[in-house]
Amino acid sequence: MKLNIVPARTGLVWVKLGIQAFLKQPLALTGLFFMYMAGVLVLSQLPLVGSLLGAMLVPAATLGLMAATAEAAGGRFPMPSVLISAFRAGRQRARAMLVLGAIYTVGSMLATLLATALVADSNPPLAADAQGTPLDARSLVALLLHTPLVILFWHSPALVHWHGVAPVKSLFFSAVACFRNLGAMLTYGATWLAVFFLVGSAFSMLGMAMGGAAVARSVMMPTVLLLVAMFSTSMYFTFRDSFRADDLPDAQATPGEESTQ
Repeated sequence: MKLNIVPARTGLVWVKLGIQAFLKQPLALTGLFFMYMAGVLVLSQLPLVGSLLGAMLVPAATLGLMAATAEAAGGRFPMPSVLISAFRAGRQRARAMLVLGAIYTVGSMLATLLATALVADSNPPLAADAQGTPLDARSLVALLLHTPLVILFWHSPALVHWHGVAPVKSLFFSAVACFRNLGAMLTYGATWLAVFFLVGSAFSMLGMAMGGAAVARSVMMPTVLLLVAMFSTSMYFTFRDSFRADDLPDAQATPGEESTQ
């Protein structure tokens, strides 16, 4: 396995490739994303263990969406079974993915508990998320404290599944890849923020022109979900170009590769 060091402009390419892959199979990829969201919603309704199970399955679900993108990018139709790819690659890798899920769950709980301890719940909302839901100071601090988890788990599910890397080792390699390709990752994130802002603003104004705030909100909801589905599609390309192995689907060489072994 080799780590590819890519130029900052590659972040733009990742966004472009994600959108192109999504447009190759828009119905399939949208449907798979909504299946994932529906699954999380159903699990969250279970008493006591619902939220824990949802968090446990985040790495596996991330891998499933990346595998679906690999199928679409290769000109194939991603079937619903691709969402459980993490559990179809043998007992050892399925167990490793569950270990990743357990680590993610513990980390997420710690971040949430720390945010609760640091910020009182009496503060008024400071902002709103992409769907207009108010975010108070505690929620914003919790999101900030989840940032290290995002870095650690950005590549780790794919490393475990496609490269057979041990769970803890995959977290280390994921963080190294994100920091070594920081310019590309920042460009990637900034580009997606711009896409969300520009498309969201355009559809919001269209909704306002068609019938006011209520129509704008009804238009924004599916728009944001489609953009999130496109974003999740582009994640596969950040992994594909950050690591190289002969058995990786659609593997392509990127200049400046450096061994992680």
